[in-house]
Amino acid sequence: MSFLDHAGSALALVAQWSSLLSLAIGVVVGVIAGAIPGMSATMAVALTLPFTFSLQPIQGILLLLGVYKGGIFGGSIPAILIKTPGTPASSATVLDGYPMAEQGKAGKALSMALFASCTADMISNLSLILFTGWLASFALSFGPPEFFTLILFSLTIIAGVSGDSLLKGAIGAGLGLLLATVGLDLVYGTNRFTFDDPNLMGGLNFIVVLIGLFALPEIIAFVRRPVEDLGTVRALGDQHLSFAEYRQNFRTIIRGSVIGVVLGAIPGIGAAPAAFLSYSEARRKSKNRANFGKGELEGVAASEAGNNGVCGATLIPLLALGVPGDVITAIIIGAFMIHGLQPGPAMFAANANIIYALFIGLIASSLLLLAVGSVAIRGFRYVADVPRSLLFPSVLVLCIFGVYAVNNSLFDVALMFVMGWFGYLLRVMAVPAAPFLVAYILGPLLEDNFRQSMLMSQGSMGILFRSPITWFFWGVTVLTLGALARSAIRARRSSIAGG
Repeated sequence: MSFLDHAGSALALVAQWSSLLSLAIGVVVGVIAGAIPGMSATMAVALTLPFTFSLQPIQGILLLLGVYKGGIFGGSIPAILIKTPGTPASSATVLDGYPMAEQGKAGKALSMALFASCTADMISNLSLILFTGWLASFALSFGPPEFFTLILFSLTIIAGVSGDSLLKGAIGAGLGLLLATVGLDLVYGTNRFTFDDPNLMGGLNFIVVLIGLFALPEIIAFVRRPVEDLGTVRALGDQHLSFAEYRQNFRTIIRGSVIGVVLGAIPGIGAAPAAFLSYSEARRKSKNRANFGKGELEGVAASEAGNNGVCGATLIPLLALGVPGDVITAIIIGAFMIHGLQPGPAMFAANANIIYALFIGLIASSLLLLAVGSVAIRGFRYVADVPRSLLFPSVLVLCIFGVYAVNNSLFDVALMFVMGWFGYLLRVMAVPAAPFLVAYILGPLLEDNFRQSMLMSQGSMGILFRSPITWFFWGVTVLTLGALARSAIRARRSSIAGG
């Protein structure tokens, strides 16, 4: 069959009302699930999977992809309104989205999050369609040494989210790396910092850490000093994002989308590191870098472009190589196999109409996300108008139920409260939580890939310089550290001159 025949067949599959309805339902479910603290996009896709068993292959896969894309955007809604990321990918959105909500600009932040998400999602989908072969071959050339140098470079993100004090950011990152070692050592099978408690053998659950670190400190601070916040209402403010503001941030959105596409095409990286890297680069290049973390619209645009740019790109290794790009696409592979489809090069020959149908469906999902997201903002925006004395107890209940639902474990609930007090102590000592979270995300990846590299080379460090890719990441890491050192020296001289 020719390309036109395959395209015509694919269009016929997607144009059915049942296929479009499946995709629309998926986006709606994803946005709602992402907006509920504790309900991640991964959990939503996993819970939706059984409902695809009785559907046609294209309908079932489009349903899951809709949940995936809706869930990534949905997490930005509570991140902006109540400082509780609905998904790990929305962690970076908290940094500027929540301060904007406190300034009465929640509507503007939500609108920017939506438009940046839809723009990045469309770019990611087009990248999937146009560059699947090339990006898949590039991702295939990554081994443990290449992953190690990439993640080492990614740790320089910490400088971009450390606020005014790089030292305090480094302290937070060190604590994040330390807690990331809790659990079973996968190389030697030994327990690390588990204190003989089997609940800790699997490490600290990321959702538990995320909610405890960002949501509970706000509640604890309110409980300890309720008078100063009593009756405070964060108005939605200006509901509309002007085209001029969108245009001013368009370059940031494009850059974040490209970062998301590149990291999404490399299996195992995920949306959260992409969001933080995009945010860090936006801050580094912005004329308003001093305002980042205090309510900068460009920060919201960067983080949402980064995490949504990953969505389509994670399907590149899945479709071209049969390798899942992240946890969610690993679940989606299950849907393929349930319907007798094996992702990989052979699928392009045997089921090309399904591939093209997915491409068309993904483009449609970006448009549906814009429509559903606009309605969701109008529906969820009233959360910002609720007094904190009523809002925080409701958030606490949602957090407890959300955390318990992850593993049906009361231990996770207790751990959430421990992390909440830990996050509150960081807040009191003015240690930013974002570097802790970045290091906690990247720490296990850094360690695992380093140890795998050492096993491959029998302890020789030379393997970390084995390819042009490793040399490239070593180079950009050194250049970034040099730029940070120069900025620190200039800031020190300015402070001395000003003093």
